Amino acid sequence: QVQLVDSGGGLVQAGGSLRLSCATSGITTSLYDMGWYRQAPGKQREFVAVVTPGGSTNYADSVKGRFTISRDNAKNTMYLQMNALQPEDTAVYYCNAKWIREVWGQGTLVTVSS
Repeated sequence: QVQLVDSGGGLVQAGGSLRLSCATSGITTSLYDMGWYRQAPGKQREFVAVVTPGGSTNYADSVKGRFTISRDNAKNTMYLQMNALQPEDTAVYYCNAKWIREVWGQGTLVTVSS
């Protein structure tokens, strides 16, 4: 069964940090582009960051310099280190795996208080 399980969300004050994790099963993680998206209340889901099988990364302008995406293929896990969090980062964060198929995690809520 193909499954992505994202975790690590929570409540944090502005300026704080969180690390999200995405554990995969049922896919060969090393073959997939692995990414994070987020959806704030009343807004559309938006791209946050992606890491390719080769380790190349790309970030949304809004998180560059604050967020770092990484992957550990041996552990079938992807991470998103989020630093200097701001209230506008409040959203449900979803992990995503994309190759010959696209798979989504269930989402983990990040709330940043001012």
